[in-house]
Order: sequence, then structure tokens, then C-alpha cells
Amino acid sequence: MKTVHVNTSKPYDVCIGENLLDNAASLILNVKKACRAAVISDDKVYSIYGEKLKNNLTGAGFDVCSYVFPNGEASKNLNTFSDILEFLAENHLTRTDIIVALGGGVTGDIAGFCAAVYLRGIDFVQIPTSLLAAVDSSVGGKTAVDLKGGKNLAGAFHQPVLVICDTRTFDTLDARQMSCGYAEVIKYGMIKDRELFELLESENNVPVSEIVRRCVKIKADVVEGDEFDNGARKLLNFGHTLGHAVEKYSNFVLTHGEAVAAGMAMICRISETIGVNKEPCTDRLCRLLDKYSLPDNYDISAEKLYELARGDKKTEGSDITLVLPESVGKCILKKMPLYEFKKILTLGI
Repeated sequence: MKTVHVNTSKPYDVCIGENLLDNAASLILNVKKACRAAVISDDKVYSIYGEKLKNNLTGAGFDVCSYVFPNGEASKNLNTFSDILEFLAENHLTRTDIIVALGGGVTGDIAGFCAAVYLRGIDFVQIPTSLLAAVDSSVGGKTAVDLKGGKNLAGAFHQPVLVICDTRTFDTLDARQMSCGYAEVIKYGMIKDRELFELLESENNVPVSEIVRRCVKIKADVVEGDEFDNGARKLLNFGHTLGHAVEKYSNFVLTHGEAVAAGMAMICRISETIGVNKEPCTDRLCRLLDKYSLPDNYDISAEKLYELARGDKKTEGSDITLVLPESVGKCILKKMPLYEFKKILTLGI
């Protein structure tokens, strides 16, 4: 088992390895006494791992209840959020109890948001079961649900007390879900880890546990320096401002990873065209996206892209902060007026 320590306002460990679900209860007991535990999951993930986790927790003395919602981004809304809060109240969870998020990014985001606001905050554990959630959304304390106006517009910062990443859960993911996760892995290579990017380009077999560890370590380092997203943490948004717009425009037919991939390629083209790049990298990025069966564009007009992207949470007043690549492994933040952003969008699609 590999462990990455995240030293935020509430420090915690990210445990990475095979078959960790078998030892989930003992790992949780290292940070929390046996108590009432609410397992939050979607129907697809729960059907595979739910009873196993529940039995493991019960056997260790936890009093377990479970809330299961329909799989998919469409469930990441205020209605599901409200229903989970009512469930927690009906099951009499107290501030000494715990929420356990079992699933991908949608589950982790919504369960974490519930943990942030229920009784003004209770502890929660992230158990990511997708590559995307393992390398990105389960770490860092960002929790949220979607609004009609855009993705992740209602949320809170709330760090987990523990993250348990059992890489064997990736065995049940289909090829598209794995590709979705690799979009976020490629993001980390682009913003902070040229060597990781080059490993992905090569034909070498890199153990997935090592890929997860490297990505989590990068995110931990960034988050420790800017926990509440006021500065350098915005680098983690590479590809996301345009990606979220594309994802919403597709009516979530595109996965999050596919949308982020398109967004990364779009912003890379823009960066090269306006002269930010010190090293051309769009073609190289697009080849790597293609290797992992990810798109490098999407059929959307610049006008529609602007309309959706300006509602993103990276907008501040009449300005927006973009993450632009200078080279593979190095990105910069560039704040610009929305009117200028609107003009340059035609360069990236």
C-alpha cells in the first residue's frame, strides 16, 4: 500500500493499493471510532461493492445505513442533495458519526457536500472506485452539485478524514470510463509533470497505482499551498473552463473526462495562437488524447462556448482566469477581461 499525506487544515492520508476494500473498516478505525456510518453510493457501484463494504464495516462495529441514487451526472443536483440530507436526519446521524462516499466523482462530490452542511459539518471518507475520482476529485476537499446554470456551482470546501483508493475497483470499469480517468492524468502531466506525460506517451507499462500516486502527490502539493482556490490551485482547472461548457452543451452525453480532453486541446490551440507557448505542444497533446481514445475538439460555436463558459466559477466580475500551457509540464494562469476571452475563443475551436 502506498500512502500520500495531504497536509491541509484537516490533514489526512490517501491510501492507494489493491484490495483495500477488504480492509476498509480497519483503515477507517485508524482515524475514527466505530460509530453510525452512512454509505452513499450510486446504484451501479453499490450493486458491485455495496454489500461487501457494508458487511466489512458492520463486522468492525459500525452501525451502517445506506443511501443509493441513480448512476450518472443527472443525479448530481439539489434534489438528490436534499434527499440525502433528509435520509441522514431520518437515520439520526450525529456529529460523531460519518459519511462514506463509495463511487466515482459524482458520488464523492455530492456525499462530501452533504457532509459539509449536515449539522454544519460531519466527517466523511472518500472511497473512489473510478480512475478519475482516484486521481482527482476524491482529494482536495472540493464538494459540489450542479445547478441549471452550470456545473459545480453550489458547493463547499470540506476535506475528508481519509481517502481509500482500491485500484482493483478499476477492473470493473469499461474502456470509456478508464479513458475518462486518463484525461485527468494527462492534465497532471501537462500542468506539473513532464515525465508523467512522457511515460504516458511511451509504450512502457506503468502500474496504475504509481500513476494514481503521482497524480495525488501533485494535487496534494498544490492544495497544501492554496487550499481554498485563491491562487495556484487554479492550475488544476486546466481544460476545465471550456470542458465544463462543452460537457453541459452536450447535455452530458460526453463524460467529464471527454469534455475536459476537448477543453485541454482547445485552450492549448488558443495558447499557441496568442503566443503564450514557449514550446509547441498542441499536436503532441492531441496525439496523446487520441492514444487514450479521447476527443480533441467538439462541435460548438464560439458564441455558445462563451455563453456557457462565462457562467463558470472561474469568472470573477468582468474577468476570467485561464490556465494556459507554456510547454508540456508547465502551465501559467492568465487573467483577462471577458470581452478579450470572447474574442480569442474563435482561435481554439
